[in-house]
Amino acid sequence: MNSPEPAARRASSSPARRIVAAVMLSVLIFAVLWIMVFDMVTSLLIGAGCCVVIVAASSVSDAVDMLLDAAASVVFGVLAAIAAIFAAILGLFGF
Repeated sequence: MNSPEPAARRASSSPARRIVAAVMLSVLIFAVLWIMVFDMVTSLLIGAGCCVVIVAASSVSDAVDMLLDAAASVVFGVLAAIAAIFAAILGLFGF
């Protein structure tokens, strides 16, 4: 007998991991811009802006995902109720 496949673990996406990844990316952007002879302050502003945009977009994405899941549950619940009504009506007539 073969042993069952281990369940695939879902990668956790905690806010701390997102922030660390965004900070690492912004440091990389800062370094590239500074090497490309941008002013240090300009490079810092652009790098920090990228970090803020990434973290904000990630947070907004989670909220939108939650709202879409809730809307899908409501829509599918209504469709299931309509299907149950039609099934009951057709069941009365023997279809």
